[in-house]
Amino acid sequence: MTTETPADSIELDEHGESPFPEARRPDRQWQLDANGLSIAVHEWGDPEAPPLMMMHGGFDFARTFDVFAPKLAAGGWRVVCWDQRGHGSSEHAEMYSWDGDMRDTLALFDHVAPGRAIPVIGHSKGGALMTQLADAQPHRFRCLVNMDGIPYKRNIPDVAEHERTTMLANDLAGWLDHRRKTATNSRRPGTLDELAKRRGKMNPRLPHEWLRRLVTTGGYLSDDGWRWRIDPSMRFGGFGPWRPEWTLMRLPGLPMPFLGILGAQMEEMGWGTPPPKVMPYMPMDGRCEILDDVGHFVHIEQPDRVSEMVLDFIGAPS
Repeated sequence: MTTETPADSIELDEHGESPFPEARRPDRQWQLDANGLSIAVHEWGDPEAPPLMMMHGGFDFARTFDVFAPKLAAGGWRVVCWDQRGHGSSEHAEMYSWDGDMRDTLALFDHVAPGRAIPVIGHSKGGALMTQLADAQPHRFRCLVNMDGIPYKRNIPDVAEHERTTMLANDLAGWLDHRRKTATNSRRPGTLDELAKRRGKMNPRLPHEWLRRLVTTGGYLSDDGWRWRIDPSMRFGGFGPWRPEWTLMRLPGLPMPFLGILGAQMEEMGWGTPPPKVMPYMPMDGRCEILDDVGHFVHIEQPDRVSEMVLDFIGAPS
C-alpha cells in the first residue's frame, strides 16, 4: 500500500513562498499613508532609476507581477507597484469605490514622481483606472500601456436624469445591504492547493505552479488554512458612479502615446472585450496589439513577449 504525499507538503522557500521559474520577490517593500489609509508598495529595480508605475487588476495584488516586473526593471526602470485598498497587504477601507482607488493612486504619484511625467502600465481594472486618470490629468503621463483593461460591455443607457437618480439610490442601498451582511465575514480557508484550484477556475490558462505562488504571495496561513488577503466585503463590480464602457469613450482624447494589449481568448476575469470593437476608439497617437492565443493575463502567460513589446514602446529611461 502506498501513501500519497500531499501537494501542500511541497517545500516553500525561505520567505514561505511557493517557487516559480523567473519569479522574483520585490527588491523593496514599504507602506504609504494615502490620506489616512496604509497602502503597500512593492518595487523592483535600482532605487535611483527613473520610475515606472504599474497597477494590478481587481481581486489581484502587486505580487502578480513577480515575473513581469523584473523584466521591466532589467530595462533600466524602477518599477513601482502597489496593492489597491483592500487587496494584498494594503489596509482594508470602510468604503471601496473607483474614486477611492484614484485618490490612492494620486497620493502614490505625488510621493514617487512629484511634478514628473512618467510611463504608466495598468492591467485589467488597473488599465481602466489609469486610462481615466490619463484623461483627467495627462500631464502626469509620459505614455500609457493598457493590458487587457479596455472594457466593452454594453451601450451607455439613454435614460432621464430622474431615472439616473433612482438607479444610484438603488445602487447605494444594495451596497449598504452588502456591507451589513459581510461586516464580520472572513475569506473561506483551504489548503494551498485548494485555493490555487479555486483561482484556477477563473484563470484556467495559468499553470497550477503559478497559482500556488499566487496563494503564498497574495494570501496568508491562518490556524485553519490559507486565506486570500482580500477584504471579504469586496465584490465584483465595485461601488460608485462608474460604468465599464466609459473607459472606452475616454480613449480617443488621450494626448500621450498609448499602447493597448488585448488577449483574444475570453476568460471569466476578463472584460469580454471583442478586439475589433476597440480599434475605432484608438487615440491619435495610439495603437492596439491583439495576442491571439492569450487570455486575460497577458503579462503572465507571455511575459517575455509582452515585456519586450512594452520596453520597445516606452523607450529607454531618461
